[in-house]
Amino acid sequence: MELADAVLAGDRLALARLLTRIENGDSEGQRGLAGLYPQGGRAHRIGITGPPGTGKSTLVNELAKVLRAGGESVAVVAVDPTSPFSGGAILGDRIRMRDLSGDPGVFIRSMASRGALGGLSRATGEVVEALDGAGFQTILIETVGAGQAEVDIARAAQTTVVVEAPGLGDDIQAIKAGILEIADVLVVNKADLPGAEASLSALRTTLEFAYSAPPASDSAPGIWTPPLLSTVALRGEGVPELAAAIHRHRSYLQESGEGQRRDQRRSQGELEAALRDLLIAQLKQQLPDGHFESALDEVLARRQTPRQAAERLLDPSPA
Repeated sequence: MELADAVLAGDRLALARLLTRIENGDSEGQRGLAGLYPQGGRAHRIGITGPPGTGKSTLVNELAKVLRAGGESVAVVAVDPTSPFSGGAILGDRIRMRDLSGDPGVFIRSMASRGALGGLSRATGEVVEALDGAGFQTILIETVGAGQAEVDIARAAQTTVVVEAPGLGDDIQAIKAGILEIADVLVVNKADLPGAEASLSALRTTLEFAYSAPPASDSAPGIWTPPLLSTVALRGEGVPELAAAIHRHRSYLQESGEGQRRDQRRSQGELEAALRDLLIAQLKQQLPDGHFESALDEVLARRQTPRQAAERLLDPSPA
């Protein structure tokens, strides 16, 4: 049986094998993804991002429980930092979420970032597509926690939850860094700690400056103002309200047409990224031996800029 057929039949081991092959970039993984792709397009993709130390993994764990209690099947993609020595990942999220592992309606996949910038692994998009095609209704994507660099999640997810926490010194940073610009829902987690009210106040002020419209739940479908929520994930406090806000945002996406626009932008980005990877690989295969290395030497010696070297590789004929 092909991997895609086994996955569609509900074989979780086959799904795990397929995701590994997708991460490794081999042809069997691509064939399996192609088999699942026509079945996708129905899952709600939720990105969870924010600075390290905000309790994102605990929040994802509790959010998955609330969604499961509502009858939704949930896949979790947790992107962990890659070790600079071994190339592997700590995969701590799977350890923290082990109380979900016995639920057949939950699938957890930890991924190494493998040096990719933007908070996501290069293969994250394809793994999410496979999970969508496998039939999961909700996919939670937790980024590595690199702070303001994590804007890639806004392209990969339909709803982006930005998590802050008191006492991290990020209030002013968040205001000027622009990470709030990607937020569809704002959460101050660990709201039982000192400084929580100050964090909420700073974020509330930021929202008042950034948005003149009333909250989306009280306004026309064409307007969305990110709700600001407080949670204590360790005790599950505020998590049902977070799930409700996420569901309201999904309704907004459907009613306003913004969901279709976001899907188009995401698909365009994925297509362009695939084109870049394939064209670079094809170009390297077609170049005469030593040409790429020679161009690299010119850049290292600072005799040519990377742009000049690239133009020369694309047109290697003598001047």
